[in-house]
Amino acid sequence: MSDPGPKSYRGSDITVTFDAGRCRHAAECVRGLPEVFDVSARPWITPDNAGADAVAEVVARCPSGALQYIRATPPA
Repeated sequence: MSDPGPKSYRGSDITVTFDAGRCRHAAECVRGLPEVFDVSARPWITPDNAGADAVAEVVARCPSGALQYIRATPPA
């Protein structure tokens, strides 16, 4: 069976992607922003539960790179 690749979780200001195949379960995300990263919830990532800067900061601490983010482009 092939890896389906990263899954996207879209918020209004930031989209978080998660690649389960890369995750090493260090739990930096869960400890850093449990209101956004909640493994007992579905979906388990809700980017709008915190500010985009805070989400980006926690995603950047992911040691495996399983989490990435893309900022929404403001309208011109």
